[in-house]
Amino acid sequence: MAVTSEQVKLLREKTGAGMMDCKKALEESNGDFEKAIEYLRKKGAATAQKRADRSTKEGIVVARVDENNTLGVILEVNCETDFVARSKDFVDFANSTAELISVKKPENLTALLDLKNSDNISISQYLNDLMAKIGEKIEVRRYKILKSNNGYISSYTHMGSKIGVLVEFEGDPQKAELVGRDIAMQIAAMNPQFISRDQVSKDIIEREIEIYKTQARNEGKPEQVLEKIANGRLEKYFQEMCLYEQVFIKDPGKTIKDVITEAGGNLKLKQFERYQLGEIK
Repeated sequence: MAVTSEQVKLLREKTGAGMMDCKKALEESNGDFEKAIEYLRKKGAATAQKRADRSTKEGIVVARVDENNTLGVILEVNCETDFVARSKDFVDFANSTAELISVKKPENLTALLDLKNSDNISISQYLNDLMAKIGEKIEVRRYKILKSNNGYISSYTHMGSKIGVLVEFEGDPQKAELVGRDIAMQIAAMNPQFISRDQVSKDIIEREIEIYKTQARNEGKPEQVLEKIANGRLEKYFQEMCLYEQVFIKDPGKTIKDVITEAGGNLKLKQFERYQLGEIK
């Protein structure tokens, strides 16, 4: 099939691979992006982790919790330049929108844009007025609400509001408060994809094993040791992608599971949400 320049550009943004490598990968995979990414990884031209680290948009991510730490909102608002992203008008819009989401709990972006603030102005109108004033396109890209019935939610923003995190704990709220910010900071910095390895699907494990075998084969390793090498690399994958197995950034002698266990209070990490500005998922 014919591969367009837009497809190549998007794959390059997702993987960080060269343009010709991306074009070849798309041709080999018949335009299937996931297969193209897998093709590039097997060739050593890309890593899955690069997807979230490349961004062409500006704006901010807002992560906030209510006074009881039982409801959290994470929101991404985009604009065209970093100058506007740091302006008071833009930041005020993002923060007030996040606050309105926490109160009104809209079901989707369409419902959000129809909400009216305390001045009886809809978010859609507020947005249009702001764009007219600033002279840039501004977009409410996405948001998510976490609600905890009997737990505790922590929030953290990182890198000048370029990354935001919400984390929900079950167990003693006082113990959760002690470690919540550190765990959210870990998620912001290290970008885990799962809480623990039992959340990793069989399909993902089989895919990774096949990728690692292909990588080792391309490195000239003997066929009889490919399985052992692949399993070793899979263990490293778990340690990097599963939060509980990651090394704690503030104390390399501990894993995140150690930190949560030592906190006591029967703490369990139930879920987390991480937004990185402009990421492509």
